[in-house]
Amino acid sequence: MRVGFVGLGIMGKPMARNLLRAGYAVTVHNRSRPSVEELVAVGAADGGSPRGVAERSEVVITMLPDTPDVEQVTFGPDGLAEGLRPGSVLVDMSTISPAATRSIAARLAQRGVDMLDAPVSGGQRGAEEGTLSIMVGGDPQVFQRVRPIFEVLGKNVVHIGPVGSGQVCKACNQVVVALTIQAVAEALVLAERSGADPARVRRALLGGFAGSRILEVHGQRMLDGNHQPGFRARLHHKDLRIALETARSAGVPLLGTALVHELLGALVARGWGDLDHSALVRLVADLAGAGSGALSP
Repeated sequence: MRVGFVGLGIMGKPMARNLLRAGYAVTVHNRSRPSVEELVAVGAADGGSPRGVAERSEVVITMLPDTPDVEQVTFGPDGLAEGLRPGSVLVDMSTISPAATRSIAARLAQRGVDMLDAPVSGGQRGAEEGTLSIMVGGDPQVFQRVRPIFEVLGKNVVHIGPVGSGQVCKACNQVVVALTIQAVAEALVLAERSGADPARVRRALLGGFAGSRILEVHGQRMLDGNHQPGFRARLHHKDLRIALETARSAGVPLLGTALVHELLGALVARGWGDLDHSALVRLVADLAGAGSGALSP
C-alpha cells in the first residue's frame, strides 16, 4: 500500500519514519524542507505538494496543527483533493473540530474518497516508539483496510464510531489530560510551599489512588524543570478550545476545562506557549508567590 504523509512536525516526522521502517512506500510533504530532506535520505519520496503526495498514494495521512491547516491542505490550491482518486483514503491524524471533520468527509465523499479521523495520544515519545493510542472515526470497512498502518504507529487502536467520533474522543482525552496536569501542578506546588519535599510527595502519591501516568511522567518533568516540548502548551490550549466548542454544541458544561483553558492561555500570553504543557506548574508556582524551590519559575 502506497502511503502519503503531509505534516512532518514533532509527531509527524517520527510517524512517517516508522512507516518507512515497516516497509511502506511513503511520499511526504511539509511546509519546511529540512524534515522532507531528512526522510528522503532514508527512503521517502518527495511529493512536492499535497497534490503530488495524493497522486502517488492510496492512503494519505495528515498530521497538522489545527482545523484551518487541514482544510487548506485538503481543498486549497494544489491541495490533496486535486490528487486524491476515487477509492483512496484520507486519514487525518491531527486534532481538529469534529464538526469540521464531518464537513471535510462529506466533501470528499462527493469525489468518491473515504475519510477516517484518527487523532492520537502519547506525545513525541509515543510517535517515536510507535506506541500511540489512536482513536478512529469512520466507516468500519475502511478502518479495517487501514488498520495495518495504524498498528505500525500505535499499540492501542480503537474504532470509536462514525466519522467525527475520533475527534470527539480526542477532545475527551485532552480534557482529562489537561485537568490532571493542573491537579499535579497544584499538588506539587502546595507540597513545596507547605514545607514538604515535593519529590517525596510525588513518590507517595504514585503508590496510591492518586497515581497516574501524568503524575509519573509530567510530575517528574515538573520536579526537574524540564519543559522541552513533548506537546506544546499552545496546542493544548487550542485543543481545549475545540473541546469547549464541542461541549457547547452538545449542551455540556465543562467547568474545569474552561478554567484550565484560561490558565493555558495565560501561559501562552507569558511567552511560554512553546514549552511542554507540563509548564502549567510554572504558572501555579508564579501565582503562589516568591519561592526558591525546584518548582519556582
